[in-house]
Amino acid sequence: MSHSVDRREFLKKALIAGTAVPALSSALPLPSLEAANKSKSPNEKLNLATIGVAARAYANITGTKSENFVALCDIDAHRLEKASKEFPHADTYNDYRKALDRDDIDAVLVSTPDHMHAPAAAMALRKGLPVYCEKPLTHSVYEARVLTDLAAKAGVPTQMGNQIHATDNYRKVVEMVQSGVIGPVRRVHVWVGGGVRIEGKRSQENHPPAYVNYDQWIGPAPFRPYNETSFHFNWRYWWDFGNGQLGDFGCHYMDLPFWALKLKYPKTVVGVGEKGHKGENDCPSFMRVDYEFTERDDLPPVHMTWYHGGWKPKGAEIYEKNSAVLFEGDDGRLLADYGTNKVFMEAGKEAKPVKPYLTRPESHHIEWLNAIRNGTPTGSNFAYAGPLTETVLLGNVSYRLGGKKLEWDAENLKVTNAPAADQYLKREYRKGWTL
Repeated sequence: MSHSVDRREFLKKALIAGTAVPALSSALPLPSLEAANKSKSPNEKLNLATIGVAARAYANITGTKSENFVALCDIDAHRLEKASKEFPHADTYNDYRKALDRDDIDAVLVSTPDHMHAPAAAMALRKGLPVYCEKPLTHSVYEARVLTDLAAKAGVPTQMGNQIHATDNYRKVVEMVQSGVIGPVRRVHVWVGGGVRIEGKRSQENHPPAYVNYDQWIGPAPFRPYNETSFHFNWRYWWDFGNGQLGDFGCHYMDLPFWALKLKYPKTVVGVGEKGHKGENDCPSFMRVDYEFTERDDLPPVHMTWYHGGWKPKGAEIYEKNSAVLFEGDDGRLLADYGTNKVFMEAGKEAKPVKPYLTRPESHHIEWLNAIRNGTPTGSNFAYAGPLTETVLLGNVSYRLGGKKLEWDAENLKVTNAPAADQYLKREYRKGWTL
């Protein structure tokens, strides 16, 4: 009997017996029949496919090792061979489309360079498969909206890989801000140390290593001859494949104010910076992005500023933090990073203790696995991660337009005062590739 029929029979028997069958959170549509048929019982291991097997991909594999990996995919045969030794029963692929053609996959991990996130995740979602995708969710603003919509239609558990979202410290900070410990918050500063780590070069001729499926690695991006300064890891500092320091860390650090202040789409965005290096890659080493958000229900407007490369808000040196988030409330300030937080109250004000009310998942990965099994919610599902990614990437759009202040029409996915922004919101895919 097929896996799907087994599940269908279980559902029928459960209805007859009056057994409660776990459902997805009401915040998302019910899963498609195909997705429901592929659900697993709590004691059965999930069959996972991973697209990418090294670096961040391996961290995601490690976080889901409790399950059964049936498909390993990577364009680098050396990396794939190493992963195969750890999972000898899994089949190997150098083209994710062939891996996803299988009918025994329960969920998919997407841990590729930014420019491949959307095509791979979209294919999985259209097949009704739960997806865990690395941050930023996509390479472009348009792709983020597409994945947000596809996830809603598929009704399957999704999670973006900003794993700090699941930590106790982040949740404590959210609880303090939302409980009003420092009063209404109208100003937030987010700064991250470090900038572009390589001075990239372009090759005139294409000579990729024999063990690399380079055409598949390029995917929908413009074709560029192979050069190690734009390949493994280094791709993140090229607009063709990545989104620079802002794209790399924005979904980690801006996640905290985005969550705590219930932000969604900004009203205006302006990004300025300095390249700060001599490479042919144009992602800036130094950057400042100002985002303005309107009122949300009973919450005041918010002005949030991002800084990287050593740029910081005035007076930040007193906090002695290379990277941090600073909430400025009417009654005090709250400083936080990945693992710590500290409150500075105004004279005469007292920080009141806050009773925890958010869940504390065992890990970001396990939260996603639990959602697949029993329908519990995920913290960074695509309904949340999509708008967060859009917000982050709009900073790069403004920077690439010479620091133009963008007036953002989120409903229509349009910059109303700069038609030239369209080329950066959505780029044309290379021939043979579609979303």
